[in-house]
Amino acid sequence: MNSLHDLLAIRRSIRQYKNEPLTPEEVKTILEAGLLSPTGKNCRAWHFIAVDNPEMLQRLSECKASGAGPVARCALAVVVAVDITASTTWVEDASIAAAYMMLQARDLGIGSCWIEVNARLAADGTPAEDIVSELLGLPEQIQPLCIVTFGYPDEDRKPQNTDKLLWERVHLGTFRPEQC
Repeated sequence: MNSLHDLLAIRRSIRQYKNEPLTPEEVKTILEAGLLSPTGKNCRAWHFIAVDNPEMLQRLSECKASGAGPVARCALAVVVAVDITASTTWVEDASIAAAYMMLQARDLGIGSCWIEVNARLAADGTPAEDIVSELLGLPEQIQPLCIVTFGYPDEDRKPQNTDKLLWERVHLGTFRPEQC
């Protein structure tokens, strides 16, 4: 990798994975990236539940009505959760941690995909976070935000085209609706 900018351009969501486990060193490096992420008031209220058991991955993939299929096919899923009693910025803290892990994975040549859990519903209307919490035995104050899937990519995705960035969404000084 030449630069962080290059990494940002080539990181894409990967939903198809090879049937190949990650090495323990790769898993450690990915989790370490999450542990290095900043948090509001340095409270570090996040928790990362790393899951590689195929049966549990399948069960987690059924936590919402659609969009969680990659969980069943990945080598590793990390449920990013936060103690909501310890932080008022728990959504932000968990989001940053997930993003750090996803960028670290891509730097290692590993694909990833964010699977939203917070405020999503299973087919029967059950909140996805309740299903994930029950499956993993999370206490009531530990709220799952997302599941991040990881694995060796079994699909090719082109890098972002920086010529198509939405610069009209950047406003200098004040919001300028005529730019929209």
